[in-house]
Amino acid sequence: MALTYSKMTELGSKAPGFDLPASNPQIAGSKIFSLEDLVDGAPFAIVFMCNHCPFVIHVEDALIRAAQVCKDKGVNLVGISSNDAVQYPEDSFEAMGQRAADKKYPFPYLYDESQSVAKAYGAECTPDFFLYDANHCLAYRGRFDETRPGMGQSTGEEFLQALDELLNLGVVTMPQRPSMGCNIKWK
Repeated sequence: MALTYSKMTELGSKAPGFDLPASNPQIAGSKIFSLEDLVDGAPFAIVFMCNHCPFVIHVEDALIRAAQVCKDKGVNLVGISSNDAVQYPEDSFEAMGQRAADKKYPFPYLYDESQSVAKAYGAECTPDFFLYDANHCLAYRGRFDETRPGMGQSTGEEFLQALDELLNLGVVTMPQRPSMGCNIKWK
């Protein structure tokens, strides 16, 4: 595993569009999921993740809980895997669907086979979190919380605080720190 920090894309950046297949169509509703499916006049969140990264596995249960909090507050969240599935078959489209079903992901888990979406968003690591306001402008990017594998239980405290600030204040005022995890497995 190559330890990588997120690059901290410029706040205010617009969310790039995408059309990606959903590995769990029972949640996504269709095989292809677009930014327009995610955006409905409310803030939304995107997390770049994968199946095998120990940093993603560490936050996975808390991420599932956070996704439910988002849903309850009218905020859509999607997970996107951009890893090279040839070199990392545990991150294949089929394996993603199985993982989403086994863990009962309450969010669409999308596959960016070309890796163009990760590049457009400036994603560098897994997990890497992006929270956008209702105008599609980046309001928060970076880490989920301060924990790491073997160093405390993940709660999603920082991401959830950013979500609350965005919903209550219209802006995220808290300090934003880079996410840390495995590098995206580029082709």
